[in-house]
Amino acid sequence: MGFQEEYQAFLNAHLQARSGERLRRLQEGHNQAEMLFLKQVWWPLFYQFKYLHPEYEINDYKDGKRYLDFAYIRPGIRISLEIDGYGPHLKNISRWQFSDNLERQNQLVIDRWTVIRFSFDQVKQNPRRCQQVVQQVIGRWLGDELDQTSLSILEKEVLRLVIRKGEEVYPTEVEKYLKLSGKPVKKILTQLVEKKMLIPASGVKRIRSYRLADQVKDPI
Repeated sequence: MGFQEEYQAFLNAHLQARSGERLRRLQEGHNQAEMLFLKQVWWPLFYQFKYLHPEYEINDYKDGKRYLDFAYIRPGIRISLEIDGYGPHLKNISRWQFSDNLERQNQLVIDRWTVIRFSFDQVKQNPRRCQQVVQQVIGRWLGDELDQTSLSILEKEVLRLVIRKGEEVYPTEVEKYLKLSGKPVKKILTQLVEKKMLIPASGVKRIRSYRLADQVKDPI
């Protein structure tokens, strides 16, 4: 499916799973800026929305509730992604609100969240730069443990590709990603199977796709 179909399915799944204030917040808080971020920044990188939560509720440091535009959550990783619009409400913000917003971000950092902020203008006018930031942050988290192994650079890159995709990968995808032909890619994939980092996902005599072995499904 393309972006529009996957996006609608993603949004509908979260709407159906919520009620009360969490549902109202998603209905009213998820708007053009958030949708544009998914379309121009997130989708071209990952082509899926696994581990991503829109309008994610967290406990406030004042014992209330706050909502993050997006939360990317998997074992050992908590990333807050915020898209900030520039409008009249920002020009008229009070000193107390300004301080409160800073305190909110500080508390997220204290609670071991990684906080990434983009302006609406950045998302709209320079999505590639936003993609690079997201890729660098998530890649750093997913790559830390891989970098402690004795794998080759190309083997690590293949594993990062499979981890980011979140599902099985086909040799043609690896060829395109590494910009290599079929023979060297087949050798890399075979080596990763021998090292128990990948396992065949489909095919018997001729393997058609690969997925992560259990030991590296959650590398953090």
